[in-house]
Amino acid sequence: MPIRIPDHLPARKTLENEGVVVMDSSRASRQDIRPLRIGLLNLMPNKERTETQFARLIGSTPLQIDLTLVRITEHVSKHTSEEYLNTFYSTWESVRERKFDGFIVTGAPVANIPFEEVRYWPEMLDIMNWTGSNVHQTMFICWGAQAALHHFHQAKRYRMAKKAFGVFRHKLVGGPTPWLRGFSDSPMVPVSRYNDIDKASLSKDLEILIDNEEIGVCMLADKTRRALYMLN
Repeated sequence: MPIRIPDHLPARKTLENEGVVVMDSSRASRQDIRPLRIGLLNLMPNKERTETQFARLIGSTPLQIDLTLVRITEHVSKHTSEEYLNTFYSTWESVRERKFDGFIVTGAPVANIPFEEVRYWPEMLDIMNWTGSNVHQTMFICWGAQAALHHFHQAKRYRMAKKAFGVFRHKLVGGPTPWLRGFSDSPMVPVSRYNDIDKASLSKDLEILIDNEEIGVCMLADKTRRALYMLN
């Protein structure tokens, strides 16, 4: 099924060349189908590369998807032009009254900065709290996952002795869950991070789904809110 992305988004050509069915707004408006509404809060410097990667994955599902690209309202990007952002992205302030079936929060290159010192941390707090009322299911990834675990569960982040980098074998350690349907018991997972979460600090409201004893937790599910945390 097709994925609807902003009209004239540069990623469209790449996706179509890879066989992803892409639909523009005019065609989508004529479809008698209620698509899944997915928001992507893109915190990465290279917006175009990141949005293409996520659109590729989301567009491979059998569902019709309406993808909204979202950015921090106040933050000024150093690597993506304001013209590009104004053309293809919505600020969070402009979508905060909307409801989403799913919302993805990406990583960000601020791993060495204390959370409270990140320039856009106040808005991040608002966004994370907002997902509880306006989003059916949220997925926090990499730094986004660390930030959400810190905010919602006071999980302790620490700097590892050396950067975890490579593709590592992990284990499924949680109970049966639809999130991992089709996974092998020992999936290979790409990892690239400097920080880890102290398992001893994890709340009982969190369930570890994927783990590696040497490089730490990979994925957790939240029992109290509709959220997944993917640390890799």
